[in-house]
Amino acid sequence: MFRINLWTLFIGLIIVSCKPGSEPAEESKPGAAPNIIYILADDLGYGDLSAYGQEKFQTPNIDRLAAEGMLFTDHYAGTTVCAPSRCALMTGMHTGHAYIRGNREWKPEGQWPIPDSIFTLAEMLKEEGYSTGAFGKWGLGFIETPGNPNDQGFDRFYGYNCQRLAHNYYPYHLWDNKEKVVLEGNSDRGTAVYGPVKIHEQALNFLRENKDHPFFLYYPSVIPHAELVAPEQYMTKFRDKFLPETQYEGVDDGETYRLGPYGSQEECHAAFAAMVSLLDEQVGEILDLVKELGLEENTLIMFTSDNGPHLEGGADPDYFDSNGPFTGYKRDLYEGGIRVPMLAKWKGHVAPGSRTDHPSAFWDVMPTIAELINYDLDKKIDGISFLPTLLNEGSQKEHDYLYWEFHEKGGRKALRQGDWKIVKYDLEQSPDQTPQLFNLKDDPSESHDLAEENPEKLQELSQLMKNARTPNEVFKLPGEE
Repeated sequence: MFRINLWTLFIGLIIVSCKPGSEPAEESKPGAAPNIIYILADDLGYGDLSAYGQEKFQTPNIDRLAAEGMLFTDHYAGTTVCAPSRCALMTGMHTGHAYIRGNREWKPEGQWPIPDSIFTLAEMLKEEGYSTGAFGKWGLGFIETPGNPNDQGFDRFYGYNCQRLAHNYYPYHLWDNKEKVVLEGNSDRGTAVYGPVKIHEQALNFLRENKDHPFFLYYPSVIPHAELVAPEQYMTKFRDKFLPETQYEGVDDGETYRLGPYGSQEECHAAFAAMVSLLDEQVGEILDLVKELGLEENTLIMFTSDNGPHLEGGADPDYFDSNGPFTGYKRDLYEGGIRVPMLAKWKGHVAPGSRTDHPSAFWDVMPTIAELINYDLDKKIDGISFLPTLLNEGSQKEHDYLYWEFHEKGGRKALRQGDWKIVKYDLEQSPDQTPQLFNLKDDPSESHDLAEENPEKLQELSQLMKNARTPNEVFKLPGEE
């Protein structure tokens, strides 16, 4: 198992810093701190990758991660919408304990901020001497709040601070750390700068600039949510291939144009495929650069999505079978809303072409990386390291349960224990209703409610669900506070 301690890293950095020039990356010695790249797609469904069964288009570069690494079949997002899902990732806590538990606006821009007191994955890695960079969508605190990425452990941030503004792909501005970068070519109705392309360029630069010492690249892409817009060169690849086409009439001018509302699209199917194709190409460029820099054997690369496929802006997940064999979409706590693709590659350490059905979730990433770098994570978290599964070494601990909550649409909760899962909707209007009970092994599509047939299991999981959360004064679950 590849692990280091802080003293080893400290001595190594002193040795390197005393040399007149940096040692070439391809000559890095075994025992060096592994680099970490975590790519987070936005609203990409379980079935949107050809490695997971997508048949209408291909994702060959992302599929390379499956061929050269491990494919997770039972991996879950933090929850079913952006901000709380990302908070679970950054803090190692599920939405019953995490501070951010819902999407909530912060004026003039951004979402409700993570407090100073919260310890993040980026802060952990920064303590260990890693260069840390986030490129894409943040959504956990405006620049002027303690939740901004630079104050939550990231040396460098470039992209959208606000997830609402990240709906639009030709933005008026992006953020470079705490500096607002106005994109003059996008003023009025200009289309000079496609946001995801600009962000991608900065992410690649970060890799080049940090190739000679340990780095953490967090890449929360804004693709494919939510506006269906792609550069013409990608649209050309798919135009007229997914007929009959669907159209979406959005906001194309006025005071709110490019400030959240989605633009119109006459070729929704082609646009969606084009956007995923662009994302796939960008992942391929990251993989190629890692190889070019001689870092493949010292870099763990993970790819996943923040929740299930969305139904907004003209998106047509049923046409593409975006949720695969599962029921539900974004904002659902059925499997289609929270079970996500997850791929991990580390040449020489993760077996090529391997698969796992170990149930894991976003809040497991932090303890996994902590174990990887031998960090003593003495914080109270919900996550369990899946490093033994990843490296096929040692004994893998299992969760007692996995838990999610959602604060819109009247309030929703779900809990999985083993093959059993309980789902409860409409907490505001019907807090005392009987939850649904499913056996995911026999019924992955959650088509058959077994609550009446299994009252003891229903009672057991209902009690677990009741005890799974602590109160939160900012994010109060409807019908329970």
